[in-house]
Amino acid sequence: MNRIIAWLAVIVALALPATGSRAAELVMFERAGCVWCARFNAEIAPIYGKTEESQTAPLRRVDLNSPLPADLAGIDPGAFTPTFVVVKEGREIGRIRGYPGDAFFFGLLDRILSNTGSEPGRS
Repeated sequence: MNRIIAWLAVIVALALPATGSRAAELVMFERAGCVWCARFNAEIAPIYGKTEESQTAPLRRVDLNSPLPADLAGIDPGAFTPTFVVVKEGREIGRIRGYPGDAFFFGLLDRILSNTGSEPGRS
């Protein structure tokens, strides 16, 4: 019995940092045939996972041709694609409508992330 309790404690301890570290999430609302989505996919998507921003707000893609996930029911995806919404604890913190190009994307995202209280590169 003590072994089971010890294993459960280890599992819980390993799970807590994974859930606690995701203070925010960058949700990309997209749809097939979107030219600006394709441009984002070519310019930013290949490197995003390697950035400090992705550590603060991992990228999550949502196809607008499918039903919205239940946890995003309170978030309006808007009419334009792509639309990037930073979500923290189920609330919208900020958004980027459209893809402004690689020269502006990270600046706009960093400004939004500063409103989450967990800027890239900081805990």
